[in-house]
Amino acid sequence: MKTRPAPTAWLTGLTALALAVVAIYLFTDLPRMWEYALGLRSRTIIGMVIAATAVGVSTVLFQTITANRILTPGIMGFDAVFLAIQVVVAFAIGPALLVSAPPLASWTVELVLMAASIVLLYWWLFLKRRLDLHVIVLAGLVLGVLFRSVTAFLQRLLDPDTFAIVQDLAFASFTSIDRELLLPTGILVAAAVASLWPIRRALDVLSLGETTAISLGVEHRRVVMHVVVVIAALVAASTALVGPVTFFGLIVANLAYGAVGHRHLRSIPAAIAIGVVALVGGQLILDRVLGFSTELPVVIEFAGGVFFILLVLTGRSR
Repeated sequence: MKTRPAPTAWLTGLTALALAVVAIYLFTDLPRMWEYALGLRSRTIIGMVIAATAVGVSTVLFQTITANRILTPGIMGFDAVFLAIQVVVAFAIGPALLVSAPPLASWTVELVLMAASIVLLYWWLFLKRRLDLHVIVLAGLVLGVLFRSVTAFLQRLLDPDTFAIVQDLAFASFTSIDRELLLPTGILVAAAVASLWPIRRALDVLSLGETTAISLGVEHRRVVMHVVVVIAALVAASTALVGPVTFFGLIVANLAYGAVGHRHLRSIPAAIAIGVVALVGGQLILDRVLGFSTELPVVIEFAGGVFFILLVLTGRSR
């Protein structure tokens, strides 16, 4: 009888695979002027690693506090805040500000507005109103639909040139990342992930539900609010860097659970490794095999949508 590989072996294999894919992307088919090409590839790789880390960690954390494997920050509408900000700015001030503003200034404003709106919303619902977590999730879904509806309405009022600029911002891009944003985004993502270390044991207990977590001595509301702040920072940083991705986190988180289980010391690194393999490997195939016949975010969103439907139909939401 065959035995399933241990979670540690899976994690080691995933990490090795991620490193191998990164090496292949960086060092194969280099042109004669390899310094310039290697610089461009390095920027893309760093951006993908940051995005994979932010999306993977935020999705695992969000599914932990909601006890649901099909909910993600993107599905809840966190990314809708980003597009709403862009549309409101374009509608109120004009597209010139979106195009001409310094990248770091735009990134900072988007980051602060997105993170602040998410944290304030959940602080008000979870601590001020002290509503049940399931009510908060429902409120998040409704507000996500509201943001998207308002955004769609405002887009219809924009002139064609402004609409084209806003539409371009609505789709993620992993190959046109501004080099100036890599360092601040990387620092923010690293700090957010590092802040989870003191509550690493409490995260596993949160998966058991609020009542059980409280009975085992976890300060449930404090820990959940900490997690919400981290999720807000990660989602805001990733979205401001590469743009919104709705279903990517759903794929990497559930694949990580299947490989190494739900313990966070293994599932979070596994989600990051799977995210790196998916992004870098997918871009490698598009670049070297298919010749840029399509964009990677389009493929990810299509695959994620199919994966979401399969999870719903098979009843594997928990």
